[in-house]
Amino acid sequence: MDIMLFHSAQGLRPAVHAAADRLRAAGHEVHVPDLYDGRTTETVEEGMKIKEEIGSDELLRRAVAAAAPHSERGLVYAGFSLGGSLAQNLALADEKARGLLLLHGTSDIADGASVDDLPVQLHVADPDPFEPHDWLNAWYLRMRRAGADVEVFRYAGAGHLYTDPDLADFDSEAAEQTWRVALAFIESL
Repeated sequence: MDIMLFHSAQGLRPAVHAAADRLRAAGHEVHVPDLYDGRTTETVEEGMKIKEEIGSDELLRRAVAAAAPHSERGLVYAGFSLGGSLAQNLALADEKARGLLLLHGTSDIADGASVDDLPVQLHVADPDPFEPHDWLNAWYLRMRRAGADVEVFRYAGAGHLYTDPDLADFDSEAAEQTWRVALAFIESL
């Protein structure tokens, strides 16, 4: 399976490379673009400053440019937090998308978005300050209305970026469960 994996607002940190290596070890081809040109941060706030400096439109353009050479084969789009938002936007616009794996983040859904039974899996902390319950409920309904086949996994007490072992949010039990479920999801596509 070809997977396009996008980093969070904190940049292409070691945890993203480790995730790509985990997916490669399971037999997948993984593409990991650096949308921040080598910059990484230790905090979400610093990462959001870089995001604002680059701009949402430019980040989306960079994500599209990274995916374009591989999209003809049918990609699984995946991403961490901000990267999940970008992955979601690309997957909903790519009729050849094979699946969507969201880790820690979602995005708004355009009116009229439509997919044909796109498999979608979301893993998110519960509660998550960036993905409140009301938002996630509305997001789930809109994704279903768009035609996606959605599964949501919530991890009680985990921090926002709970899969990154170098951050205070890290939760080893939730991270291992996430990867176990996510790998099975990708294998099923």
